Amino acid sequence: MMSSSSSSSVVYEGWMVRYGRRKIGRSFVHTRYFVLEPRMLSYYKRKPQHKADKVGGKLPIKSLPIDGNCRVEDRGLKMHHGHMLYVLCVYNKREKHNRITMAAFNIQEALIWKEKIEMVIDQRQGVAPSDGNKAFSTSQQKASLENGRKSSSSDHESQYSHEEEEEEENQRSLLRRTTIGNGPPESLYDWTRENDLGISNQGSPDQVFSRGHWRLVRCQNGLRIFEELQDVDYLARSCSRAMKAVGVVEASCEAIFQLVMSMDTTRFEWDCSFQYGSLVEEVDGHTAILYHRLQLDWFPMFVWPRDLCYVRYWRRNDDGSYVVLFRSREHQNCGPQPGFVRAHIESGGFNISPLKSRNGRIRTQVQHLMQIDLKGWGVGYVPSFQQHCLLHMLNSVAGLREWFSQSDESQVLPRIPVMVNMTQSVSSKKGRKAQESTTQTSIQMDPSRHSTALEEESDEDDEFLIPESEPEPSTREDAADIRQSDDSDQIDLSGFSGNLRRDDRDNSRDCWRISDGNNFRVRSKNFVYDKSKVPAGKPLMELVAVDWFKDAKRMDHVARRKGCAVQVAAEKGLFALAINLQVPGTTNYSMVFYFVTKKLIPNSLLQRFVDGDDEYRNSRFKLIPSVPKGSWIVRQSVGSTPCLLGKAVDITYIRGSNYLEIDVDIGSSTVANGVLGLVCGVITTLVVDMAFLVQANTYEELPERLIGAVRMSHIELSSAIVPVLED
Repeated sequence: MMSSSSSSSVVYEGWMVRYGRRKIGRSFVHTRYFVLEPRMLSYYKRKPQHKADKVGGKLPIKSLPIDGNCRVEDRGLKMHHGHMLYVLCVYNKREKHNRITMAAFNIQEALIWKEKIEMVIDQRQGVAPSDGNKAFSTSQQKASLENGRKSSSSDHESQYSHEEEEEEENQRSLLRRTTIGNGPPESLYDWTRENDLGISNQGSPDQVFSRGHWRLVRCQNGLRIFEELQDVDYLARSCSRAMKAVGVVEASCEAIFQLVMSMDTTRFEWDCSFQYGSLVEEVDGHTAILYHRLQLDWFPMFVWPRDLCYVRYWRRNDDGSYVVLFRSREHQNCGPQPGFVRAHIESGGFNISPLKSRNGRIRTQVQHLMQIDLKGWGVGYVPSFQQHCLLHMLNSVAGLREWFSQSDESQVLPRIPVMVNMTQSVSSKKGRKAQESTTQTSIQMDPSRHSTALEEESDEDDEFLIPESEPEPSTREDAADIRQSDDSDQIDLSGFSGNLRRDDRDNSRDCWRISDGNNFRVRSKNFVYDKSKVPAGKPLMELVAVDWFKDAKRMDHVARRKGCAVQVAAEKGLFALAINLQVPGTTNYSMVFYFVTKKLIPNSLLQRFVDGDDEYRNSRFKLIPSVPKGSWIVRQSVGSTPCLLGKAVDITYIRGSNYLEIDVDIGSSTVANGVLGLVCGVITTLVVDMAFLVQANTYEELPERLIGAVRMSHIELSSAIVPVLED
């Protein structure tokens, strides 16, 4: 998505996201094409084709002159519709109202842009970037060692007040131009600075080494497990000693960091101590309050489960490493939960540091430290419980290593955490009401904190506003698809029938029913950036009938059968889509699904599919299968991976005046035939879900919408009938 331009006047260009927040508190994101030139940063609605477009044709929506007074401010991670964006703000120090806020769905893209913009600022200031950075980096490291902390450009600049910066502007040659908000909360202990403390204070008798001595206690799952040697008297007996796991993961720091920050179902794949997590409060781009339930699996019949409420802070250091710090704290919106014991994290987190590559493989060292008080009666007298639970949590480093070793990192974009609001985990009505009131007041409580960071607006972009609470279609195609689904509400469904009956009861047999669209995950609006998927929701068309046919020969063009749902739809002035799944064998079977809608919306993705040529249809027609009930071997054989049917089997399309029939010859594929042989033998024991859709490839076509979805329950081969097909 990002590229360096061949034009000498363009330093860097590519698609990014414009992020902002309106004064009423709703955030919005717009996809824009950013162009960085030696004296200007601009963004456009569409990619300029030539330099002439930028000069005399298409004017940018907004431009910011770049000079030595410009700064690149790191605003961290911001939530928008459950996704995390890495936000940068470019502004002029002397005119702070003139700024551009840009964002990316992964950190790599944002870091590239930050580096390029800083380079242009350095050049505009008249100082060679390499020398200036090197000189300032040296002074930073010296100051960092004196303060006993690892060098972080983000932390350093935040120490300067505006007045000091103004006075120093005239005499300094170059300063780092990244900030990190207000830095970590005072209550957080940064255990990652231990090495710097030891180096910088070897000769100082006044320095107290609170966590300077560790011993190796075991090697487990390819990890080294260390324990703190020093005992502390100020902690409760039930609080464990600090322990940390150290391992090497073959992945980039950015990819590991994004996975560690995730609190969605992805975490189940690498963290065996995770049960549930949600966002309580977003303090700023680097600090958040989280709620976390632990899965400890230590005599669960007798030991109550544990949960946590803690503050999480993160930062990126100049050497490319990431630090994530944890410490428990109380929060008014996250009180004790019924059925859980509230544990207490004294100190914890991750230190993710790059290592030299080996044999061309990226290597990263991951340290995970945890010192936790599990609370509860008698915990301090059962050391095996403490040790089991602590090692269970530290084993997540091994989970990270295995997750990346079994994934193709080149094709895996950093995961975007999807967090649900804390109000969903509060059981009592009183708690829900209290949280609703506190949530509403928290939005209005401190407007200054958000206003300076997020209230950048562009009048030209107002019509593309996407409010958080009321998502609206941002493109003409999105609006067309939504109107398409709304039309199905007004359809008269009387008169439609098929020989296979419909039964909406759960335990029914030899029948069909409409499957919930939320059971299927489809490409989201931002899929082109973050590969994220969302529940499909309501389909575009209405499933009105299902036919179950058999015959000695293959049954093609079933829409010509007298009295079928396609002909009933024609009489009602409706458009019909018939999907005929042809199952070969000694006896040929056909399962035919009839979907109808009031009309096709012009220029919608569905209309272009219906009226397109066969090559276009084959590249877009998609099936998502699922087997909710069936044997393990069948579920594994069928799977749930979306499949482009036109690329896997032979398909015949028959376009009528008011319908499109899709005949899918499953027997044309050797692999599909093998799976069918397995399925047909046990078909009466299966419950099968199928969703049909047109694949969306571009941002304008997204998000994907289902044509329709159906659930087939315990189908009997004997219930199929021989159809009478008209010539």
